[in-house]
Amino acid sequence: MSKTFKKIVFAGDRDLSVKILDFMIKRGVKPVALLVSERGKETHAKELMDLCGYLPKSHILEGDEFKSKKGLDFLNKIRPDYFINIHFPYIYPKEVLETARYGSINLHPAYLPFGRGWNTPTWAILEGVPYGATLHFMDEKIDTGDIIHQRKMNISPRDTAHTLYMKAKKLEFEVFKEAWFSLLAGTYVRTPQAEKTGSILHKKNDILPIQPIDLNKKIKPKELIDLLRALTSNEIKQAAYYNVDGKKYRVQIKISKET
Repeated sequence: MSKTFKKIVFAGDRDLSVKILDFMIKRGVKPVALLVSERGKETHAKELMDLCGYLPKSHILEGDEFKSKKGLDFLNKIRPDYFINIHFPYIYPKEVLETARYGSINLHPAYLPFGRGWNTPTWAILEGVPYGATLHFMDEKIDTGDIIHQRKMNISPRDTAHTLYMKAKKLEFEVFKEAWFSLLAGTYVRTPQAEKTGSILHKKNDILPIQPIDLNKKIKPKELIDLLRALTSNEIKQAAYYNVDGKKYRVQIKISKET
């Protein structure tokens, strides 16, 4: 059976999704529908919709609309070949996954099976696991589907969660471009993720218990530095903190290599 790559539903958010959608459209693959994040929570929905300006409004679904009866009826009607998911922060239920003829593909900033779930650079630093970017199929679980293509990257002693994520996004784009022709031709190879390997699935709020710093507790310098590195992102609310007189003080770190 020919695994055609013509009828695509694109789902995305953040700047990387804009780059990849632009890459696809310039190469002749124009999505037949677009899924974007809920208004007020999106980062790049406008840019994505501008790129898909040829689509009728009914072919653009926001937030959880794609899971509703109306959304499911629509997806079953258009019967896409694939979903392409780029940093789209919603979980696909089984009914949605089954609307795609050949599957749903996700681009993830981690070297699966390591780094499943949220805040992947944070846990890569703290857990010392391999890091990179992975293009994989989606299933009913999270980040457990068959791998299409992936690449590993080094974690520098000066990396924070923020710098590591910036590097990962660049690598994700490279991974997608490297897999492009195999997607078009349907010649990609699906490699199942090894069972009982990798790291645990981390939820978004898993960082909350590790953020408080007890100023009276002894801690090894490396453990403290790694914690601060892992919690230094572009969002101050994700940073480590300590309390003094009932007030919270956030700590972010910047590391420079001496030359």
